[in-house]
Amino acid sequence: MRRKALQLVVFVVLAMTTLAAQTASAPLQPAAPYPQTGSSPLLAPPNQSPPLGQTQAQLPNTGAPQRLTVQDAEVLALKNNPQISVYRLLSLASNQVTREQKAAYYPNVYGSLTAVEPHTGSRIAAGNLNNPIVYERAAGGLTLSQMITDFGRTNNLVATAALRAKAADMNALATADQIKLAVDEAFYNALQTFALQRVAEQTVSARQLVADQITTLYQNKLRSQLDVSFANANLAQSKLLLLDSQNNYQAALSTLSQVLGFSAQLQFDLVDTQTELKPPPDAVSQLEDEALSNRPEIASQNYQYRASEHFQKAERDLLFPDVEALGVVGRTPYSNTLAGVSPFTSWYGAVGVNVNIPIFNGFLYPARSREAGLRAQADAEQLRDLKDRIANDVRTAWLSAITAYDRIGVSQQFVDQTDLAFNLSQTRYSLGLSSIVELSQAQLQQTEAQIQFAASKYQYRIAQSVLRFEIAAP
Repeated sequence: MRRKALQLVVFVVLAMTTLAAQTASAPLQPAAPYPQTGSSPLLAPPNQSPPLGQTQAQLPNTGAPQRLTVQDAEVLALKNNPQISVYRLLSLASNQVTREQKAAYYPNVYGSLTAVEPHTGSRIAAGNLNNPIVYERAAGGLTLSQMITDFGRTNNLVATAALRAKAADMNALATADQIKLAVDEAFYNALQTFALQRVAEQTVSARQLVADQITTLYQNKLRSQLDVSFANANLAQSKLLLLDSQNNYQAALSTLSQVLGFSAQLQFDLVDTQTELKPPPDAVSQLEDEALSNRPEIASQNYQYRASEHFQKAERDLLFPDVEALGVVGRTPYSNTLAGVSPFTSWYGAVGVNVNIPIFNGFLYPARSREAGLRAQADAEQLRDLKDRIANDVRTAWLSAITAYDRIGVSQQFVDQTDLAFNLSQTRYSLGLSSIVELSQAQLQQTEAQIQFAASKYQYRIAQSVLRFEIAAP
């Protein structure tokens, strides 16, 4: 009999070892995403990751700059930027937490295989109050447990997980809005630096012409060497401006490439399709209301607060008992005999109900409930603070947009006046009525005005994008 029991033990051990080896050698497969009814396309599961060293998507490398509008840039960034994938995956992971909590609603079933060869006449003597006889046996069976009620704790845990999943969805949407704002800023910064590069190129060309003219006059003894020095100094200054603008344009393209999700700097032919500049709204109160209603960050924090409330209730419910139904069934194909009588029947089974009643555990459960309640209050204060900060950000963005819009008209007047002043100064210098200092000052003012005007348009575009982001407008 003992030999049969030992053979059964060896068989069970070998079977379990083989199963463990097969499980370890099998490649892990990613689980299919849990379908979300009515979810945003942004929150759909991402495509399979590309091999290391390759970007998710690449523009065709034809050698020529790729034509790109701000709308195309936003679509490309939402597809390629890794931050989008990060928060999308976190959102999908949060949805799985809801499924984890719902698992408590379903029964737990597990199988057992047991083989025992005890020392003859042995009993379990130490440990608690047990003193049973250990019989030689081999058996297998199933055990089932099903929760009947825990007086609302599981319901509150499921609600907590569901609300936190919604908060993660809102965080993903907020990340998308932030990425689009970063794209707009990088796009218009690149256009601005390109416009400044064009101004610098025109300035170099114009000052080169003036320097050549003054050099010719000096060679004909009509101007002094001081005039030539001033003209060459202004020309060198414009060349430095050109070098800086070229560097800034390439840096802006590098930033744009990074925001679009590319590891290498790409060359783009940036196209501004929005030719009409509309003034910002007259009133800011309506914009504040839109922001408080539309911003996904507020919705996310609100979901977090509601989840904290449900979690506090779940922690409170730990003080209540939980009721569980139990059932076992199995067969004992082999057992030893005592005085010719087997202590076990071949088949066994039992059902029962177990009630766990918490009585005292060192005030652990009341402390956990109190902790959860305090954290819920903190989340409520964070929500209030977030609303105040967003309202202030909206007002600040609105004022910046108004200032940027007014700067366009003022900088245009600045250009007109400096052009007139330069033409007059050049005429006076040609007639010998003024010095090179006056002409140089007119050149510097004209360049400054052109720079201000070239930048004002795109600064207002950026201010518009920031205002749209603050009120979560499309």
